[in-house]
Amino acid sequence: MEISEKLLCLFSSEVSAEEDRYVIEVPRQEVETGDIDPEDVYRVALISRDEDLESDGETVAQPQSAPSEPQPPVDVSETRYVEIEDIGKQGDGIARVERGYVIIVPGADVGDRVKIEVTEVKSNFAVGEIIEETF
Repeated sequence: MEISEKLLCLFSSEVSAEEDRYVIEVPRQEVETGDIDPEDVYRVALISRDEDLESDGETVAQPQSAPSEPQPPVDVSETRYVEIEDIGKQGDGIARVERGYVIIVPGADVGDRVKIEVTEVKSNFAVGEIIEETF
């Protein structure tokens, strides 16, 4: 299965009946921390929970359970090019990547475009060290 690079989020949800329509609930966290705006219109893809078909028609088992919250979009030791958008309460630079995920960059100022190496990853933020001042 091919997944578009335009994918904004991925979550599991039930389809429920509501009068003359069916509703898919989007978790609040996807709106609050992601790139989703409740006023916009999006394409929705539905994937079977139990199995999926490969292009040759064979079935492929899917994992039994999906994570309850999205995984961080970065890994320790990963390098990224980021632009510092804000300054945190302790004076560190703040960059945002996929789904609004925050990377704290000590020593960076608003507007800086830097290459960083991710040194620490938590569920809702990461810390990155500058390895190149401008790009």
